[in-house]
Amino acid sequence: MGPTYDLVIVGMGSGGTLAAEFAAGEVGLKVAAVERGPIGGDCLWTGCVPSKTLLASARVAHTVRTADRFGITGGEPEVDLDAVWARIKDVQGQIAATDDHPDRFRQMGVDVIEGTARITGYRQVTVTTDEGEVQLDTRYTLVCTGSRPAVPAIDGIDSVDVLTSENLFALERPPSSLVMIGGGPIATELAQAMVRLGVPTTVIEQAHRLVPRDEPELADRLGQILREEGVDLRLATTATAVRRGGDGVVVETTEGEFTAEGLLVATGRIANVDGLGLDRFGVPISAAGAEVDERNRTLVPNIYVVGDAAADRPRFTHAAAHDAVLAVRDMFFPGRGQPAHLVPWCTFTDPELAHAGLTAAEARERHGERNVTVFRHELAENDRARADGTTEGSIIVVAANDRIVGAHALAPGAGELIHELALAIRFGIGVDELSDLVHIYPTIATGVGRIGADRSFDTGRKFRAVARLSRIFG
Repeated sequence: MGPTYDLVIVGMGSGGTLAAEFAAGEVGLKVAAVERGPIGGDCLWTGCVPSKTLLASARVAHTVRTADRFGITGGEPEVDLDAVWARIKDVQGQIAATDDHPDRFRQMGVDVIEGTARITGYRQVTVTTDEGEVQLDTRYTLVCTGSRPAVPAIDGIDSVDVLTSENLFALERPPSSLVMIGGGPIATELAQAMVRLGVPTTVIEQAHRLVPRDEPELADRLGQILREEGVDLRLATTATAVRRGGDGVVVETTEGEFTAEGLLVATGRIANVDGLGLDRFGVPISAAGAEVDERNRTLVPNIYVVGDAAADRPRFTHAAAHDAVLAVRDMFFPGRGQPAHLVPWCTFTDPELAHAGLTAAEARERHGERNVTVFRHELAENDRARADGTTEGSIIVVAANDRIVGAHALAPGAGELIHELALAIRFGIGVDELSDLVHIYPTIATGVGRIGADRSFDTGRKFRAVARLSRIFG
């Protein structure tokens, strides 16, 4: 019999690291954590951290290119893609050496084990390491194994080197041109970044708009922004075949052929649940993940699955982290935590596109056409946006029966702005109540307060009066 633990965590990505920190560092449980790769998972090595570091470089290039809008002499920037990719690896290294270093968790009392885990008993996890097999006996098991990119079954795609978010950032530099298949958040962010860094990019998306889960009006506007910046956006277009040719890869589509040095695929993800042994214990698994209830419990009472490895759960770093801590609470302090039914998200383009709650169409379907009101604040009417030269965008608030049920923003810092509106949705706050909060002027968030301004008279006149007073007294 091997060591006995209160909790064994399988996978040390976003969910696993926070669960380990909470369980061992805060609660004082005896914890083992098993990871077959570097700690940090998708977020650190292939997702959030490298992509946002890339976006930061791309934003600087765009600022230089458009500096003349601000009375500054700019021009076409000299982009060193090798240096951009080196900076990405440097940022990853900084995090890996501090927040996500194995010794940090060991200092908390976590037994960090490098190896491949499989569940071999209701209360047993077996780990295959370089030295052999280690059997861990445990009261509870928490699976946080994440997901991997899915490669679509397109004729000929196996004949070329396919890039995904998983291997793109392992390169020393990106291809000199790209064709991307997919139009979700990953492809949308990368396409804008690549074009800003001087890499010609074509995006092929089957749907009629990018990021189809977001508010359609704002998604369409984001697509137009990308087109204006130079992204060759091909919507309602299907990739039918792939072959070598031209500068590297030829993608055949329903709209013709597109050639580039590299092909990047971002068409969804597959849960990393195969090979864990969950199905041996009656837990249904599929490419979508392991079946769990709203508290991330499987059919086996002491086995929980969170994050991308769980079916029908939001696939976001912040959702995985929340659910991981909730799972630990549920194991050892039943009833203490509440499932997150509202999970906001953000696509980190420039401007950012953030989402919380229901779209206007979803609200009308759920609450009835007559009970839904949609409020808008255009950034073109926002003083801060005018001053910053970022007037392309809008804030949309969806109310049903005078309660806010949805909020969407295409704006600089929308990922920060959305939290106020998500809080309003979470606690059933009305539009008028939200407008009673004094919003700092001048900010983009001033528009949130304006949305719910007293509609008994001209809101524009009222807002301008408040703005004048802010200038006098602020």
